[in-house]
Amino acid sequence: MNTESISRKHFLKAGLVTTSTMFLPNVQLFAQEKPTIPPPLKPEIVKEFVGVCHSNLARVKEMLENDYLLLHCSWDLGGGDFESGIEAAGHVGNKQIADYLLSKGARYSIFLAALYGQLGVVKTILSVQPQLLNAKGPHGLTLLHHGNKGGDNSKPVVEYLKSLGATITKYNFYDAVEN
Repeated sequence: MNTESISRKHFLKAGLVTTSTMFLPNVQLFAQEKPTIPPPLKPEIVKEFVGVCHSNLARVKEMLENDYLLLHCSWDLGGGDFESGIEAAGHVGNKQIADYLLSKGARYSIFLAALYGQLGVVKTILSVQPQLLNAKGPHGLTLLHHGNKGGDNSKPVVEYLKSLGATITKYNFYDAVEN
């Protein structure tokens, strides 16, 4: 039988050290590795992808199967007039391609809400950001343009935008817009 005794001070110190380590995070568990960033996409492929997103669903699918990173890429047409695939489909009113891109996780915007006739979404966004009424989408195309491209389902959005004073469907992209 071990008759050695431990002092109260040592007992409390050992207990405190042991217990406190239960609450310290394991640095390895919480350390995040920096993601490996792939090289930039080839400009000619980005340009082609955005181009086909206007009208060629089969090619859009094929290109995304080959490189899913194209989903969020944008092409700079010059002077900061950037356009993504979802924006290309949206401004021409190609809901079939827009639906496909959205199903893959493409970014949603107020311009798409106008295209799809989602009046509640448009109203909500404009209630907190009224200056977006005259926002320029790709190529200077406005919410009113996108609503017009949406067809019958978007008529309530078009009427709402007009009731707020929207009249222009396209601005010169490079000119300032006054709200």
